[in-house]
Amino acid sequence: MADLSLRVRAAAPSVLGTWTLTVVRALDARGIDGRAVAARAGIDVAAFEDPDSRHSIADTTRLWRLAVEATHDPCFGLWASRFVTHTTFHALSFAVFASSTLRDAFERFVRYGDLVSEAAKIELLDAGELVRFRLVLPEGPRRPADEAIDAILSLVARTARMLSEGKVTPVAVHLERPEPVPSEPFAKVFRAPVRFGQRKNVLEFAASDCDERLPAGNAELARHNDDVVALYLARIERRRVSSRLRSWFVDQLAAGEPTEEAAARSLGMSLRNLQRRLEEEGTTYREALNETRRDIARSYLDEGHTSVTEIAFLLGFADTNSLSRAFRRWTGLSPRAYAQDRARTRSKAS
Repeated sequence: MADLSLRVRAAAPSVLGTWTLTVVRALDARGIDGRAVAARAGIDVAAFEDPDSRHSIADTTRLWRLAVEATHDPCFGLWASRFVTHTTFHALSFAVFASSTLRDAFERFVRYGDLVSEAAKIELLDAGELVRFRLVLPEGPRRPADEAIDAILSLVARTARMLSEGKVTPVAVHLERPEPVPSEPFAKVFRAPVRFGQRKNVLEFAASDCDERLPAGNAELARHNDDVVALYLARIERRRVSSRLRSWFVDQLAAGEPTEEAAARSLGMSLRNLQRRLEEEGTTYREALNETRRDIARSYLDEGHTSVTEIAFLLGFADTNSLSRAFRRWTGLSPRAYAQDRARTRSKAS
C-alpha cells in the first residue's frame, strides 16, 4: 500500500496544553517544580486548567530544554512519555485504543496528528514486509526539541505494546538526534535496535504485526471518537485560510477544476492576499487543491462503494485517465490497485 500522510502546515505551530502538562508531571515526579519551570519557559501555567489550551512550539521547546537542564537527564523525553494519561489527547486516545489493528491505530495518529501539534508531518509508509511510522520535522525555529520527538516515538512504541498485549515491539528505530550519553535507556524503552544521527525519525514494525486483529478492537467506538476528534480539529482549523480553501474545494470540484481567482473572490480577498496567506501557512493553491483531491479520492476508495469514473467526475477531472495519472503521482498506485490493496487490508482485519 502507498503512504498515508497528513501534511501539517501552520503559520504558528502550536502544541496541545495537556501534552505540555505531561512534561510538568514528569518534572514533579523527579522532585522538581514543573509549573515553575514552565513559567520560566514563558508558558502561562494558568492555561493548564483549560483542557483545550494550546502553547507555541517556541515556548514548549524551551520547556523541554529547561527540563533536561533541571534533571540533568538527556533521556528525559523517554521518561516524560510515561506520564501521558488516557485523557491527554482527548478523544484521540480512546479512538486509538479502540482500533481494530495497529495499522488502524497508526493511521489515526496520521489523520489526527494536528490535535497534538502542527509542528510535524506524520507518515505511514509500507515497505514490503515492514511498516514505517515516520515523523517529518521542519527546519529552523519551528522544529520541536529532540526530547519531544523521543517522547512521541516512545509513546507510539509503548502504545503498540499495550494494544497487542505485549506482543509487538518495533523491529528498528531510527532517530535524527545525536546519540546522548548515556544512550542505553533508548534500547530499554524501545526494546529494539536504535540508530542515532539518521536522516529520518522512523519506527519500523513488521507488517504482519500491524494487520493482526487487536483483542480490544471496537470499530463502532473508534468511529464515534473519530467524530469527536474531527470536530475539535475543525474548531482549531477554521482560522486557517488553507482549511477554508479546502472546504471551498469540496463544494466546487464536481463542476470542474476551480480557478485561483474564483477562490480568492469566494474567500473575500485579493488574489495576491490569498497567495501570501497560503505562503505563510507553507502551502500553495495548487498543493491545497491536489491534497484535497487526493484525500477525497482515498476516502471514496477506502469505502469501496464509488467507481473510479464517478470519483473522477466528483473531483473535477476531465476523465478517468487524468484521475489515474494524478493518483499515481500522489500515492504510487493506480486508483484500482489502491482500492484492491485496501480491500485486502479490510479482509485481514475482519
